[in-house]
Amino acid sequence: MKNLSWRALNNQLSMMSEEEVWEMLKSEKRNERRFSVLQRLHQRYNTLRVARERIEILSLANKP
Repeated sequence: MKNLSWRALNNQLSMMSEEEVWEMLKSEKRNERRFSVLQRLHQRYNTLRVARERIEILSLANKP
C-alpha cells in the first residue's frame, strides 16, 4: 500500500468489502501510520459498516 496514489487508493477502496478495508486499516495502523491514509481508510470502513448495520436493523422492522 506504500506506493498507492490517492486516485489508486480511492479506486481500490470502492471495490473492497468491509472486511478488506478493515484489514488495510489494521495494517496501516501497525506499519506506516500515515494520518491521511488512516483517515481515508477509516472513513470508508465507517461508511461500509453503517450501511451493513442499517440493513441489519431495518430487516427487523415490521413489514405491512
